[in-house]
Amino acid sequence: MSVRLGINPLTWTNDDMPSLGGDTPLEVCLSEGREAGFSGFELGHKFPRDPEVLGPILDKHGLSLVSGWYSSELLTRSAEEEIEALKPHLHLLKSLGATAMVFCEVTHCVHGQRDVPLSHSPSMSEAEWQTFIPRLNRVADYCLEQGVQIAYHHHLGTVIETPEEIDRLMAETRPSVGLLLDSGHLVGAGGDPVAVQKQYAERIVHVHCKDIRKEVLADARNRDLSFLDGVLNGMFTVPGDGYIDYVTLFQGLRESGYEGWVVVEAEQDPAVAHPLTYARLGCDSLKRFCAEAGLSITE
Repeated sequence: MSVRLGINPLTWTNDDMPSLGGDTPLEVCLSEGREAGFSGFELGHKFPRDPEVLGPILDKHGLSLVSGWYSSELLTRSAEEEIEALKPHLHLLKSLGATAMVFCEVTHCVHGQRDVPLSHSPSMSEAEWQTFIPRLNRVADYCLEQGVQIAYHHHLGTVIETPEEIDRLMAETRPSVGLLLDSGHLVGAGGDPVAVQKQYAERIVHVHCKDIRKEVLADARNRDLSFLDGVLNGMFTVPGDGYIDYVTLFQGLRESGYEGWVVVEAEQDPAVAHPLTYARLGCDSLKRFCAEAGLSITE
């Protein structure tokens, strides 16, 4: 069993706060990501969305398309409407060989609002759960039929954030709904990535690796800060620069036969955290953790 190492362009330029790294060209992101040692990239807002345009750009850098974020609104539109809305994104992923779609319900989300503290994260009513689950199952079935599996992203500031919400999501959805395991978001929500990996090993189809600076997370919670203020204060960092136990997590991935991407996705202020420096640190750390866990890497 082996994994591939990818990175998200958030290291260079931020989607939730476009002013962070706003002047950094896509070319710089891709060239430095490759230089740091990664073999693939997730999508960001500066990426062309036409596969005939993006494909040659990635090929020039020797990079693969890993996946890309999709904002779903299943609480306010039907499964059929959501399928129509995601078709261009699905086409892009499928055309360039990505097999997982980073999928997150954004109705009522607060992670992009700097003036809303994380304590105000939304939750679904019972009626909303009863609406959401059948629609998500339908969309997931459709995507899987097209060769791309939904990797549901539990995310701070959204309706699926806590371990309890993940548990219900996994219990009530069909196997077509894969799980994206994000170590940083899980720790930020009070969860344990190692425990979740063991519990849902068969459902995990994508992995995001962001580390946590414990004291900054504690400060964000104690002062009831917003997600974006937590980011600006350095709550997240690349693997190897925080306190998450990636070796044990990766041992679990190896034992479960995981063969997908392992992706550095650690939003920081690039004016404070030099992107190439942190990209190299993240890649080197992942390689070391994989070696210690006995998890092989495909270049």
